[in-house]
Amino acid sequence: MTTTSDQPEISGVSAVIVLAAGGGTRMKSQRSKLLHEVAGRPMLSWAVAAARGLHPDHLVVVVGHLRDQVEAHLAEDAPDVATAVQAEQKGTGHAVARGLEGLGDLGGEVVVTYGDVPMLTSQTLADLVRAHRDGGYLATVLTADVPDPTGYGRILRQGERVTGIIEHKDASPTQRLISEINSGIYVFDAEALQQGVAALSNDNAQGEYYLTDVVTMAASGRLSGADRSRGGVGAHRTDDLWQTEGVNDRVQLARINAEVNRRILEGWMRAGVTVADPDTTWIQPDVDLGTDVTILPGTLLNGATSVGEGATIGPDTTLTDCEVGAGAVVSRTEATLAVVGEGVRVGPWANLRPGTVLDAGVRIGAFVETKNAHLGSGTAVPRLVYAGDVTVGRDVTIGAGAMFANTDGSTTSTTTVGDGAFVGSNVVIVAPVDIAEGSFLAAGSTITQDVPAGALAIARERGHISPGWVARHQEHEAPSQSSGHRSGTPGTTSSPEEHL
Repeated sequence: MTTTSDQPEISGVSAVIVLAAGGGTRMKSQRSKLLHEVAGRPMLSWAVAAARGLHPDHLVVVVGHLRDQVEAHLAEDAPDVATAVQAEQKGTGHAVARGLEGLGDLGGEVVVTYGDVPMLTSQTLADLVRAHRDGGYLATVLTADVPDPTGYGRILRQGERVTGIIEHKDASPTQRLISEINSGIYVFDAEALQQGVAALSNDNAQGEYYLTDVVTMAASGRLSGADRSRGGVGAHRTDDLWQTEGVNDRVQLARINAEVNRRILEGWMRAGVTVADPDTTWIQPDVDLGTDVTILPGTLLNGATSVGEGATIGPDTTLTDCEVGAGAVVSRTEATLAVVGEGVRVGPWANLRPGTVLDAGVRIGAFVETKNAHLGSGTAVPRLVYAGDVTVGRDVTIGAGAMFANTDGSTTSTTTVGDGAFVGSNVVIVAPVDIAEGSFLAAGSTITQDVPAGALAIARERGHISPGWVARHQEHEAPSQSSGHRSGTPGTTSSPEEHL
């Protein structure tokens, strides 16, 4: 379940330019603003995904501030995307000019969008392009009606055509009453955009080159496209205000995260999932849930986690890139890259680390930690166990406090436990060891060698009980205690070991 629509059917877009060079100073972060996450994905990843949905011939991200971080992210997340550098931030028109460099003569349309508008979808961009084509415009702007347009540029219209964009600070009292605002997201006729960018001037108070000036040129007839029948500027209004919402600080980031999560949860609830407390439940967009899944309060489902039908997750549980089978119950658990089979019960307070595989019917109890562990069906690990680098067969019981010692500090080794074996409480198994099927490891033992099938393994010091030792010890210490000392003079006291 995701907040973006399926990829729209549209073609012919020559280029999408994603502006991502700004400083993001209001985030007050050593990390690029564009790499801060919304629903587990960097904002720039959302922007690139929306742009890619148009299937453009060229997809260019204009980078600048903290460009090394941004370029490294793109190299890993979207290696097919080209980058252009805006070394000095001289306005949106200047940024687009950098993005156009190296693309040569373009035909068709160029879409301009931003790296910090994470809720913008491919479908909205496709609708913008269709409105542009249907209207025969040289430029079309994405707009929205907002309750409080303070600070936004206002759209000036004459019927369906846009005659200009006026910034808030320059608007008259009457113009400030206009609620239709400029999102800053455009589609241009490629030839007209190239003409307009080349003609831009920075003769203004800020000394910057503004993309809105290209819009003004197109509206006034000073630009022409390859198709001479096209002209003027149109607007495509979206009813979803969130798709025009940019992120400039962490307050806005939190608001966007909350709204994306709300939409994801609503989608799953309408699809047959019970979410007991939406205010404390967070589900990322690539998660997949079956019908009749129940999500209890304080649950986070991250990455590519999938949960089978009828399973119950939570409360207070975080699953990342996990697979949970039908009917399983996972409570108060942290799990990463783990597979939980059908009908398995996990928790509370369990930690399933990467490589954990729990076959059907396994029981993992309180304060159990697993890592690279495969537990066969019906196996029970009730409480207080560490099972690392181990393969356990079917119907094995592992007692409280058992420990699979898998490393000597430099080398990690593995242990196998056969079907039907019993591992007693506080047993330490020092890998590498093979515990054969049906064997019995006595409580408190330290096992350092293989145990054959059906054998009893006991490895501990023989105990000794000394009747009356306490009374004798107290009588022996009595003189020293009467003199005010905790112990007698040297040589007059004895230790428990001496009496044993």
